[in-house]
Amino acid sequence: MDITLPELEDAINYWRTARPSTGEERALSPEVDNLAELYALMIFHGSKAVPLESAPSTCRQLIEAWRRQAA
Repeated sequence: MDITLPELEDAINYWRTARPSTGEERALSPEVDNLAELYALMIFHGSKAVPLESAPSTCRQLIEAWRRQAA
């Protein structure tokens, strides 16, 4: 199963709401930070989708949790 760029954006927005940035510096939560790294790599490589299996396990877990709540 693939994760598309728009789906990843939705997952990031879900986690941004669930775990908002904190502190004066507005640091990203670990969940958002992990997904943002995958997002940046997709943008850098011009990928519109990537196989979910190729994503780091932390990202897979976060995406799967997002998909479960969206269902």
